[in-house]
Amino acid sequence: MIANMSTGAAGSAGSAGTAATKRVARDRAVRDWWRLDPGGVVLGFVLAALSLTPSLLPRPALLQGVIAGLSFAVGYAVGALLLAIARPLLRRMTTWRPTSATVRWAWIGFGIVALGLGAWYGLLAVGWQNEVRSLVEMPPVDGIAIAAFFVGAVPVAVLCLLIGRGIRGLYRATARLIGPVLGVAGSALIVGVGGFVLVAVLMGAIDAIYAERNAAPAHWVSEPTSEFHSAGEDSPMDGQTLGRHGTAFLGGGPSADDIAELTGTSALEPIRVYAGLHTGDSAEERAELAVAELVRTGAFNRSVLVVATATGSGWLEPQTTDALEYLHGGDTAIVSMQYAYTPSWVSFVFDPDAPVDAARVLFDAVHAEWATLPAADRPQLISYGLSLGAHGSQSTFTDLEDLRTRTDGALFAGSPNGTPLWRELQAARDEGSPAWQPVLEGGAEVRWLSHAGDFGAVDGPWAAPRVAYLQHATDPVTWLGPELLWAEPDWLKPEQRADDVSPAMRWIPVVTALQVVVDMLMGETVPASHGHNYGDVVLDGWGAVTGDGGLDAAAIDRIRAIIAEYAAVQTVGSSVGQ
Repeated sequence: MIANMSTGAAGSAGSAGTAATKRVARDRAVRDWWRLDPGGVVLGFVLAALSLTPSLLPRPALLQGVIAGLSFAVGYAVGALLLAIARPLLRRMTTWRPTSATVRWAWIGFGIVALGLGAWYGLLAVGWQNEVRSLVEMPPVDGIAIAAFFVGAVPVAVLCLLIGRGIRGLYRATARLIGPVLGVAGSALIVGVGGFVLVAVLMGAIDAIYAERNAAPAHWVSEPTSEFHSAGEDSPMDGQTLGRHGTAFLGGGPSADDIAELTGTSALEPIRVYAGLHTGDSAEERAELAVAELVRTGAFNRSVLVVATATGSGWLEPQTTDALEYLHGGDTAIVSMQYAYTPSWVSFVFDPDAPVDAARVLFDAVHAEWATLPAADRPQLISYGLSLGAHGSQSTFTDLEDLRTRTDGALFAGSPNGTPLWRELQAARDEGSPAWQPVLEGGAEVRWLSHAGDFGAVDGPWAAPRVAYLQHATDPVTWLGPELLWAEPDWLKPEQRADDVSPAMRWIPVVTALQVVVDMLMGETVPASHGHNYGDVVLDGWGAVTGDGGLDAAAIDRIRAIIAEYAAVQTVGSSVGQ
C-alpha cells in the first residue's frame, strides 16, 4: 500500500513536471511569436528608409507608406536570416552574452535614434518628392502627411510579419510531426495551396466587379447613331454587346461638322468600328464581324485605316483617336476589338496571351480584306496600340521587317517593358543613344519621341513605312521589368539619365522595383509629356506616320489646343485602371 502511495505521488509529480514543462514551452512560444529579431528590425528600417528616396513620379503619402511597409518586411526577412546564420559564429568568437537589462536598454536606445532619424529623414523625403514634382511640372506639397504614411506602412508591415511568422510556425509544427526535410515540403505545399486559393478568391472578386462595370455604358455616353459607327444606324451590331469602353468609343469622337469647324476645311464623318467581348463567341468571330462592319461603312475607301489594339479593359484613348480624325478631316476608319474587361495589369498577369491573340486575329482579318484591293485604291493600313494595346499590336509581327512589310506605318505609345519587339529594338540602338530615347540605325526606319520636335532631331531621312514610338523617360509602364529587382537599368545611369528623372534617384535592389510598381498607379496623374500621359505628342505621332492631312500650321495648332484640353479628363483615371 505504501508502495502504491509512493508510486502515485511520483506519478503526480511527473504529471506536474510535464505540465510545467509544457507551460514553459508554451510561454516561450508566445514570447517568440511577439519578439522582434534585431537583425531584421535594423535591415528592415534601412530598406524602409531607402524606399523614401525619389523614383520616377511623385507618390502620395499613403502609397509611400505601402512601399515602406513592404520594404521593411523584405529587409526584416533578409536581416533575420543573416543574423541567424551569423549567430553561431558570433557565439564561438566571444563568451559575452547581453543581459535582459542590456537588451531592453538597447531597444530603447534604438527607438530613440529611429524616431530622431525618422523625423529628419521625413523632411528629406518631402524635399525629394517636391523635386520630383517640379521635374514633372506639378506644384510642391507643404509638409509631411504622417497619418496617411503610417496608415499605409504599419498595417502592411505587420501583416507581412504575421504571415512570415505563421509560415515559420507551420514549418515547426510539420517538422515535429514528419521531420525537418518533409516539414519543408509539407509547409511549402500548404502555403502554396493557401496562396492559390486566396489569389483565386481575390481574382474572382475583381472579375465580378469589372464584369459589372463592363455591362453598362458610362452615364455620360450617348448611344451611337451614325451609320458610320458600329451599333449605329443600319449596323447589325447590338449595342448591348459592346461593353462600357466600346460604347464610349462608338458614342464619342468628333463629327464631320466638328472637324470642319475646327480645321476650316470640308470633312467626312469618321468611321469607328468596335467588336465587344460579347459581340461574338470567339476572337475569330468578332474579327469577322468587325471586318464586315468595315465593308458596310466603306472603311476601305478612306485614306487612313487604323487597326487599334485596346488596353486590358477595352479602352481606347480618346485624345489619340480624336486627334487622328481631326488631322485627316474625318477621312479615316478605326477598328478595334475587346479581349477582356479587367484592368491591363490583371489581363497581363493572368492572361498575357489575350491581347496578343486578339491583336493578331483582328489584324490578320483586316489585312486579308485590305490586300485584295488594288494598291493604288486602298487606304494606308496603320497599326496602333497604347500600353498593353501596344504590347498586343507589336506582338502581331515577328520582327521589324514583318511590321513594315505588312503595314503602311505604326504608332505605339507607352510600350510595356516585356514586349519582345520593343526590347529587341531597344537592345539594338546605336551606341551612345540613351535608353529612354534611342536612335536606331540613324532613325532610318524607327524613331522615338518624348517631346515635340524629337523626331526631327535625328539627322538623315526617315523612310516609309514609318514606325514611331511615344516614350517618356518617366513612364513606369515602359521601365518596369524583372531585371529591375537585381540590376541597375541603363536609364538610371548618369550618362543616360533624362532631365526629368530626379538626380537623387538611385537604383536599390528590390526597393526600386517596388517604387516603380507604385509609380504605375500614378502613371496618368501627371501632366502630359511625363509618365504614361502622351496627350501632348499624339498629334506629332500621327503626323509623322500618316502625314499631316494637307492642313496648314494654324489648323494643326488648333487641333493641338483642343486635344490638350483632354488632359484634365485623363488625370481622373490611371494606366492601371485601363
